[in-house]
Amino acid sequence: WILNPQKIIVLFYIGIEFMKDLSKQIGLAIREHRIAKNITQERLALMCDIDRSYLGRIERGEVNITVVKLSQIAQILEISIKDLIP
Repeated sequence: WILNPQKIIVLFYIGIEFMKDLSKQIGLAIREHRIAKNITQERLALMCDIDRSYLGRIERGEVNITVVKLSQIAQILEISIKDLIP
């Protein structure tokens, strides 16, 4: 079985783009639910025990959030984790 390096690179790129898009969609959902609950970034960050700038990066989809942190955010926002995942 011979692997074509060009196909591997394309598949890797597609995977990276998918994860970036997913991170952005999750971040947008967090932001929408946070704003709907009238919670500031600062307050949510304090409740989650993370830095406000890190929460901003999560909301912009610039970082990959852990499932544990995603679950914590969902609990604080009083929503299901399913509401944050597209």
